[in-house]
Amino acid sequence: MKNILPFIIFASVNLFSFYKLDTLIDDLNYPWGMTFISENTLLITELPGKIKRINLKTYEVTEIKNVKKVLFRGQGGLSGITLHPEYEENGWIYISYSASTETGENTLFVDRIKIENDYVSKQENIFKASALRTPPVHFGAKMAFLKDNSLLITSGDGFDYRESAQKLDNHFGKIIRIKDNGDIPSDNPFFYTLGLKDIFSYGHRNMQGLVVLSDGTIVEHEHGPRGGDEINFIRPGKNYGWPAITYGIDYSGALISPFKKMEGMEQPIHYWTPSIAPSGMMFYEGDKFPLWKNSFFISALVPGDVRRIKISKDNEITEEILFSELNARIRNIIESPKGEIYLITDKSNAKLIKVSPN
Repeated sequence: MKNILPFIIFASVNLFSFYKLDTLIDDLNYPWGMTFISENTLLITELPGKIKRINLKTYEVTEIKNVKKVLFRGQGGLSGITLHPEYEENGWIYISYSASTETGENTLFVDRIKIENDYVSKQENIFKASALRTPPVHFGAKMAFLKDNSLLITSGDGFDYRESAQKLDNHFGKIIRIKDNGDIPSDNPFFYTLGLKDIFSYGHRNMQGLVVLSDGTIVEHEHGPRGGDEINFIRPGKNYGWPAITYGIDYSGALISPFKKMEGMEQPIHYWTPSIAPSGMMFYEGDKFPLWKNSFFISALVPGDVRRIKISKDNEITEEILFSELNARIRNIIESPKGEIYLITDKSNAKLIKVSPN
C-alpha cells in the first residue's frame, strides 16, 4: 500500500480537477522574481531591469521608477526579490541582479531598496560576488532570510568556472550568508579560516530554489547539466560536490566526473535525470488546498510544469506533476497570504497565472 498513495493522489488531481488556472496578465517581459508586499499587492521583477507592482484586485500594473540599471544579457538581469522579515517596520526590500564591473566583466550583486510612491527612494549595495566572469550565465541569484534576520544568497558557478565551486577563495558555486546590512556574521562556518568569511556552503552549480522552513531547515535546488538537477538540505560548512560528483553529464555528452558519491561530500535528497530545469520553489502552508499542505512546489522550465514534492520524516520522496496543461516554461511560483498560488511563465509575453480551488 505504501507505493499506491502517490498514484491515488495523482489520479484524483487529473480526474476531478479541484483547482482552476486563471491568466491575470499576459504581457510580462522576462519575469523572474516575485514577492507579496500586502495581501493583494505583488511585486514582480523583470530581467531587463524593471519592477512591476501588481494590484490583484484590479489587475492594474504599475512600473516602479528609478530602478538601477542592470546587465540584461544571457541569463543576467534583475532577478530575485524578497522582503526583510521586519519589512512592515523598516520598509527594506532586497533585490539581486547582474551588472558589469569596472573591468568589463560581470558578477552578482545584492542591494536593499525602499520604495515610496512607486519610486525607489533609497538603494544600498550590500553584496558583490567575488565571481567575476565574462559569459553572463549561472548567477544563482536566489535569496532567503533566516530566523536571525541574516540573509542567504545563492551564487552560481558561472558555467565556465565550475572547478572554482570547490575552492573557498571565491563565490562561484556558493551559498552566502550575510547580515541584513551586508556585514558578515562571526558564526559563519569559514569566518576564522583562510576562505571567504561569508561562505555558508559550497560545491553548488546554479541554484534557483531556496526556502527556509519555519523550523529553520534550509532547502535548495539547483540545475544540473544534462541530468543531475538536485534538491539538497543545506547545512553550514558542507560541500555539495559539484563538479567532483554529479548525476549529470556535460551538454556535449562528455563525462564531467566518473563519481556520483565521494567521502566528505553531501548527497542530494532527490535528483532528476533527465533534467527538468528547476527554476523556483515554495513550501505550501496554506489552507486553500488541504491535500497540498506542507509540500514543496518546484517550477520547471523543461518540459514545462510544476513538481509537487512531499518529503517524509525518513526523507522518502513523493512527486506529482501539476499544471502541465499550461504547455509553458514555468519560471517561478509563490504562495499568497491568502493561501492561493501564483505562477509566472518565462521569456517575453509571459503570464501571471493564479491557481485557486475549483
